[in-house]
Amino acid sequence: MSKTLLIKNARVVVTMDEQRREIANGAVFIRDNVIEQVGSSADLPHIADEVIDASNHVVIPGLVNTHHHMYQSLTRVIPAAQNGELFNWLTNLYPIWANLTPEMIQVSTLTAMAELILSGCTTSSDHLYIYPNGCKLDDSIEAAQKIGMRFHAARGSMSVGQSKGGLPPDCVVEDEKAILKDTQRLIETYHDASRHAMQRIVVAPCSPFSVSRDLMKEAAVLARHHGVSLHTHLAENVNDIAYSREKFNMTPAEYAEDCGWVGHDVWHAHCVQLDDEGIYMFARTGTGIAHCPCSNMRLASGIAPIRKMIDAGVSVGLGVDGSASNDGAHMLGETRQAMLLQRVGFGPDAMTARQALEIATLGGAKVLNRDDIGALKPGMSADLVLFDLNQVGFAGGWHDPVAALVFCTPSDVAYSVINGQVVVRNGQLTTVDLGNVLERHNKLAITLAEAAR
Repeated sequence: MSKTLLIKNARVVVTMDEQRREIANGAVFIRDNVIEQVGSSADLPHIADEVIDASNHVVIPGLVNTHHHMYQSLTRVIPAAQNGELFNWLTNLYPIWANLTPEMIQVSTLTAMAELILSGCTTSSDHLYIYPNGCKLDDSIEAAQKIGMRFHAARGSMSVGQSKGGLPPDCVVEDEKAILKDTQRLIETYHDASRHAMQRIVVAPCSPFSVSRDLMKEAAVLARHHGVSLHTHLAENVNDIAYSREKFNMTPAEYAEDCGWVGHDVWHAHCVQLDDEGIYMFARTGTGIAHCPCSNMRLASGIAPIRKMIDAGVSVGLGVDGSASNDGAHMLGETRQAMLLQRVGFGPDAMTARQALEIATLGGAKVLNRDDIGALKPGMSADLVLFDLNQVGFAGGWHDPVAALVFCTPSDVAYSVINGQVVVRNGQLTTVDLGNVLERHNKLAITLAEAAR
């Protein structure tokens, strides 16, 4: 028996369809896990198995997070890492992360996903690249299944330690053959290539300064053999550029191309310092970018030229990045920050509220190589979120409720629907006991920090 869900009477439904329709008094009719109808409340069915009255709510497609390190929610605001740039920050945190356990991975993933979901995110990637003490990507995948988030699990890796000229300590790097073998295992066990898939695997060596050229090339071959996407960090700050020129005698973009890391199946995190030639190469090849404004500001990496990238034809999505370099994972807040940071760097016309929302929805979907999320229209996955306008932060902003979502203080969702399931109802998660998760998470965070002393 199919199950139906009707969201009706919305102040406005933001579709992100081809016409970018915004439907006043709008409604969305869902059957099982797929959107069946979108339109005026008067024109859609009036009954369903479950009906949500969205009066005075804005309904938008679920936001898509294209870059995260969820385990880092255990190491927010570590004093030694509060004021450094990227390499300094990493050097202070690697010894702490070396004590991670499988339970820490699972609980931190639940915590990070809860924060994302409550902030409007329905699909997230996570880049887990450190596997000490028996940790596996399976620990993250189990957490995603439990909480009900659509998940792109990126099997990260580090193979070049300090003894070989890399940045990470030798104790946290892995053998390259073992990395490739485990990556293949994960793809064969978990990857779902079908439309509306809740679970996909991504091949994701960590960065040019923590893996070899051979691993980058072999990872690309493995990913394309299995038809999965590729992800890594690139051109994050000026030290990143200097390392690439010293070690490879190339810019980061040239190195990526040399390793086979360009194309519609590839997206790179940050690209703050991507040069014009790199931008045009990414546009020409369909290579995507995960823009992480809060992290880039926190680590003083710079302002990524997102307006220039989009104008050149580069696919851009949003990412909150790790909770130790952002210290928050509020996806709507990241959308606001993306808009504001482009204005700081390039003027008040550099990005509008609606353009920022488009990056956070359709942009993220394209970067993750998906055509079934990011918009509300028939045939799309049933991922949508509702924001209640009856909050003090929106008072006086009803002239344009859609813009208010981005300009005003970032709100948490009233409802979240992921794959047709109501995951947040009246502002509360329905799939996990968040209080218990947070209590355990905070205890584990203390244990982790103390273990490195």
